[in-house]
Amino acid sequence: MVQTASTMMPLGSEAPDFALPEPATGRTVRRDDFEDASALLVMVLSNHCPFVKHVADGLAAFAREYAEKGVAIVGINANDVEKYPADSPEKMIDEVRSRGYVFPYLFDDSQDVVKSLGAACTPDFFLFDRDRRLAYRGQFDASRPSLDVPVTGADLRDACDAVLSGQAPADEQTPSIGCNIKWKPGNAPSWFA
Repeated sequence: MVQTASTMMPLGSEAPDFALPEPATGRTVRRDDFEDASALLVMVLSNHCPFVKHVADGLAAFAREYAEKGVAIVGINANDVEKYPADSPEKMIDEVRSRGYVFPYLFDDSQDVVKSLGAACTPDFFLFDRDRRLAYRGQFDASRPSLDVPVTGADLRDACDAVLSGQAPADEQTPSIGCNIKWKPGNAPSWFA
């Protein structure tokens, strides 16, 4: 399995606007749907990535806990489904049901939103504060499929707790590691090479 690190979008960057379909409900979800939330967490995910599978149950539990605390959460899948049919919108519906995700899991067919985030891997995490400025980009925690480290979500929990209390997360943020995003032919960003 190839490991790709997050590109670490600059802190303070504005959350990209989005309007993406949610396969599980058929509705379109927009960034502005969450304007009253204390924070917005955007997670770039994939159905088939071993790194995502490793943390998926922990993500589901984290989302249930932090949604109640005022964090709006969305997952986005942007993989090329022609080459990776396990990431198709139909399979995303199955993933939501089997994992018990309580957050909208959106499909970015154009790959434009994940590009605007500078996303490179799955999973990749972007936490925006109340003003929708990037406060955290990094790993869920130090666990990996190949390590004997429990999935706790410690890094992301600490960042969310800081943002929810009006503080900035720690300056030192560890990049997320995962599978590279499966770009469509000719669609990979220049930084991806």
